[in-house]
Amino acid sequence: MASDLEIARAATLEPIETIAWKLGISSHELLPMGRGMAKITWEALSERFARPQGSLVLVTSVNPTPFGEGKTVTTIGLTQALCAIGQSATCVIREPSMGPVFGIKGGAAGGGQSQVLPMEDINLHFTGDLHAVTSAHNLLSALVDNHIKHGNATKLDPTRIFWPRVIDMNDRALRNITVGLGGPANGNPRQDRFDITAASEVMAILVLAKDYADLRTRLGEIVVGQSMEGRPVKADEIEAAGAMALLLRNAFLPNLVQTLEGNPAFIHGGPFANIAHGNSSIIADRLALGAADIVVTEAGFGSDMGAEKFMHIKAATSGKAPDCVVMNVTVRSMKLHGGAFGSRGGYRPSREELDSENIEAVTHGAQGNLDRHIRNMAGFGMPVIVSINRFTADTDGELEALTAAARASGAHAVTMTEVHAKGGAGGEPLARAVVSAIQEHVAAGRPFTPLFTTDAPVMEKVNGIAKRIYKADEVIVDLKAQKQLAAIESWGYGHLPVCMAKTQYSFSHDAGLLGAPVGFTIPVREFRLNAGAGFIVAILGNMMTMPGLPKRPAAADMDMDENGQLTGVFG
Repeated sequence: MASDLEIARAATLEPIETIAWKLGISSHELLPMGRGMAKITWEALSERFARPQGSLVLVTSVNPTPFGEGKTVTTIGLTQALCAIGQSATCVIREPSMGPVFGIKGGAAGGGQSQVLPMEDINLHFTGDLHAVTSAHNLLSALVDNHIKHGNATKLDPTRIFWPRVIDMNDRALRNITVGLGGPANGNPRQDRFDITAASEVMAILVLAKDYADLRTRLGEIVVGQSMEGRPVKADEIEAAGAMALLLRNAFLPNLVQTLEGNPAFIHGGPFANIAHGNSSIIADRLALGAADIVVTEAGFGSDMGAEKFMHIKAATSGKAPDCVVMNVTVRSMKLHGGAFGSRGGYRPSREELDSENIEAVTHGAQGNLDRHIRNMAGFGMPVIVSINRFTADTDGELEALTAAARASGAHAVTMTEVHAKGGAGGEPLARAVVSAIQEHVAAGRPFTPLFTTDAPVMEKVNGIAKRIYKADEVIVDLKAQKQLAAIESWGYGHLPVCMAKTQYSFSHDAGLLGAPVGFTIPVREFRLNAGAGFIVAILGNMMTMPGLPKRPAAADMDMDENGQLTGVFG
């Protein structure tokens, strides 16, 4: 079979104006950003926001293997399939970060016959949105140090600065640094750190802001540190938010591209789900919902990560809950959670291990891990459709066992999906199941039921997620984190949603606890206030907000030929 790159290069791009017109967006409402890419003007966005909103489908997944389970492939393939059966549909996905692209993951534009184009541009600099977020974030970092050097009118305590620096790259050497060395002319020495851009509060603000005014307000509300008197110091106090907003002016506009089958697709925002809230932008959703009858979006990693945060952070901000949840699952992930490859989370099994039939492990994994994911999502009040992303090595016995387990766990429907190999045609059973589920859900009028009220205390939310989603026995908060939370609550932020930062490989904080673990304790190491974004990040266990590169990064196999063609990139 041809590689993803070969398939993408063989495709013929339709003019972006033609793609836009399929959603009723005219050429004068586009800001072209290169071949096959355009941003949508603010005027066009505002007009679509006022229209009746379509139905929203959230694609999520089980806890993944390190290879990924094809959630983006399923999202794109489902969109193609919906269009193929005559539905007005589009998708909204996140922008790739160059850290994972050059690290382990590779591209994030789908694969096989279910990709978004132009794939190479999307996976690299795309329209520059992540660079704009990096620049806006680091402008604030520079202004914080400049403010301290030139008088420090806010009395910001240099030992209580919360605002880090960011870069869109995996670089473990930047996790802990010292800045300001070299004498008074170079600032005041202090400890600092770098996070990856996807973990930046500016990224979270970009995807949660409802309009330009909200964007500007949220930037001003960023708490950069604590004053010597113990009060929070905000970005507006050091006169940074206005300039930051200018840097984000174009990045705030959603990006329009196309699928391999010529369907419209939006890509906007790029927060990770293990260290941020892991969902695309609210305004891209609103634009798509005003232009199409069905919008397919995805939440990062497993449903315990991005989907939980969709329900408690994104939906709470946007006011739009999903009408249907698609639970993506693979035979190989169930083998992993069924113990076929040992007990190491994040373990990369060999091809022989992956391809070897193991019905017992598939059944055990599905009755534990998949069952918990299905029941957790159904608890929010919407139908859950299980989509089995089929691989060529999957045996009939394994697929039958997985299907039976999904049905026993209460899935609204279970479908076999082959969109990687067949494109939209391989997703038509899933598309029909989704249309049926949406119709039934809307007719039934079942309410959206989050785990807690939005004004619940922080620890009630932490305990609710840990005990009801993860099934932990208890939560232990480190002394340092207790002091951080006490300060956050004293400043009036004790009602904010909580964004849990943890490993994606397990329901727990420990990547080694596979399947559906019980009887464990969740340790909260740190609380970080993201006042502008409107949530508090709880760092669990040893989770890092700056990833490192593997022993052999994907970058080592990438190059460019004499004609400027990329080689060894994204499969």
